[in-house]
Amino acid sequence: MGFLAPWFLAGMLAVGLPVFVHLLRKQTTVPRPVSSLMFFEQGTQSSTRHRRLRYLLLFALRTALILLLALAFARPFFRHKTVLASDKLLLVAIDDSFSMNAAAGGSAPGTRLDEAKRGALSVLAGKAPGQKAQVIALGGQMRLLTQPVEDADELRAAVQGIGPGDGHGDFGGLGRGMRAMAETVHTPMELHLFSDMQESNMPGNFADMVMPGNVALVLHSVGEAKVPNWTVESVQAPGQLVDTKKARVLAVIAGHGASESAAATRTVSLVVNGATIATKKVDVPADGRATVVFEGLDVPYGESRCAVRIDGADRFPNDDASNFAVKRADPERVLFVHQASDARSPLYFGAALAAAAQASFVLQPITPEEASDIDPTKYAFVVLSDVPSVPSILEHTLERNVEDGGSVLVVSGMADSHREHIPVYGGNVGDGHFYARGSLEQEGFSTVGAADKSHPALKDANGFAGTKFFYAASVDPGQARVAARLADGTPLLIDKQVGEGHVLLFASGLDNLTNDLPLNPAFVAFVDQTARYLSGEERVSGARVVDSFVQLRNPANQESAAAASKAAGATVDIIGPDGKRPLSLKEAAAAQSFQLARAGFYQIRFANGRDALIAVNPDARESDLQSIPDDVLKLWSGSAGAAQPAAETAAEETNDVSSAWWWVMLLVLLAALAESALASRYLGTQREAV
Repeated sequence: MGFLAPWFLAGMLAVGLPVFVHLLRKQTTVPRPVSSLMFFEQGTQSSTRHRRLRYLLLFALRTALILLLALAFARPFFRHKTVLASDKLLLVAIDDSFSMNAAAGGSAPGTRLDEAKRGALSVLAGKAPGQKAQVIALGGQMRLLTQPVEDADELRAAVQGIGPGDGHGDFGGLGRGMRAMAETVHTPMELHLFSDMQESNMPGNFADMVMPGNVALVLHSVGEAKVPNWTVESVQAPGQLVDTKKARVLAVIAGHGASESAAATRTVSLVVNGATIATKKVDVPADGRATVVFEGLDVPYGESRCAVRIDGADRFPNDDASNFAVKRADPERVLFVHQASDARSPLYFGAALAAAAQASFVLQPITPEEASDIDPTKYAFVVLSDVPSVPSILEHTLERNVEDGGSVLVVSGMADSHREHIPVYGGNVGDGHFYARGSLEQEGFSTVGAADKSHPALKDANGFAGTKFFYAASVDPGQARVAARLADGTPLLIDKQVGEGHVLLFASGLDNLTNDLPLNPAFVAFVDQTARYLSGEERVSGARVVDSFVQLRNPANQESAAAASKAAGATVDIIGPDGKRPLSLKEAAAAQSFQLARAGFYQIRFANGRDALIAVNPDARESDLQSIPDDVLKLWSGSAGAAQPAAETAAEETNDVSSAWWWVMLLVLLAALAESALASRYLGTQREAV
């Protein structure tokens, strides 16, 4: 028994009121006039036993009335145990991540997913009559396959419909999903998780896995705890290829779960469009890695579907290959507009483009006077290097090209200090910062104070470390992304999205006068990555991981992209690994991004008209089949023993709460009626015996 408002029990102190009425307050009589008292005999009036009993009964009723009122305001309740299994929601979660495609092992037939589905069907068959259940799939993300229903056929169909997945399991996502579900489902829930309990599925923070208080977690582990497995962990290959002889493919072969004496020799093959063009053997140490290098990549012109494969010699053949896409084409031209007096900038920039590992671009220098009738759509991107102005025809053409998906690199050198308008970028240039004119206390230059290394143009440039900047233009970035700033906060590299394209502004020069970047080793990496980014190769080249996203349209135009694309007919087109189109016509006209949910090759046409072949591979962590230690699993489930069958857990007792307020108030009413009847009888006029 408990009380919701126990402080009202202090009202029981009012029980002294009936004590005062019955014991301390004396009975008074009305004086009557008589002629003389000499004929009266002095005596004491006695009370009968029946009269005393009735007064005690009235006292008891009044005392009980006060006690019951105080008890009623304290809101008493009772806890009692029930064993109604139908009040508990049964949840069956099946892990369909990529690792569940491995063989079950032992005497169990099929894959780990097949074993998990058989266990889930067994649990659903043992649920109590009238009990609701729900089926959940747990792969790259938590998916509710059914609503809470009693229909056994619907539940079985949902379990049997779960197919092999390519995503990475995430137990942290399961914990977050269950906590969100507990906010709307307040009844007890019993969650049965069928998984290989892969250690790589654990989040960095164990608290993300913790279940809410009304969820009882029952773990069902499938497959063996430690299974030897060899896989192609990663592949480095060029996304675009010009010279097939200079191409280089580097593959990392990893071994997981093998004993110290289980070093293995694997045959590694390079496959292009289904044909094996090269083969090598490599010794893979136990629980280690080995590297294989293929020099040269003989692919035809156009897009090729390539892969690195190893011979299958384990229970998990699905991860024995890693896909990548290569596009072979002639070098793309880059238009470099510069002043006639500036011969340094095109020299340094062109040398950096040629020094790249896979030189996919050819520089075409030109002065502004010669660029009036140039068509920028024929170039991978355009560079405006420290030009005070460009012909209006060229500027309008460049602006239209950028809105349609093209890109421009604007280099704002010292010549920009004499004007305000920046071509194509559209911003204003204030007074430049001449760090070389500093005082004696200053060093005469500035360095980069902050760099966003997640920006594609800076990911290999080491944040311009060690570069000295003697001059930088003062440009207001507005809403554009600032990828790098100097030590005094001056924006150095600004990325502005215009329509479907980009305008990248570098607030210094490329002539080795405003800075020493062209002599810094980071310059080649900066030019190479900037060229790949502005040409669009960075967005579509290489391989992606399952469940990653690819940008279909410029996110800066989310409000107007759908209407603009519909008006221009600029819909995207996606063909998945199964040869089907995953987007409807409505989605293709408005979708901003697309999630690559399956492994294989995606053929994509973007909103700006560019085509790309994107290779998608499962997460490499799924190849390590090592299971979570038993003590961690026990901590997660909150149980020190093995998982109980559903028939036993269904009969588990739960606590229910019942309020006793109505019963107490009923007693108060009865006591009040009895007290009123007795009090009216005692307070009447009583005849006294003479």
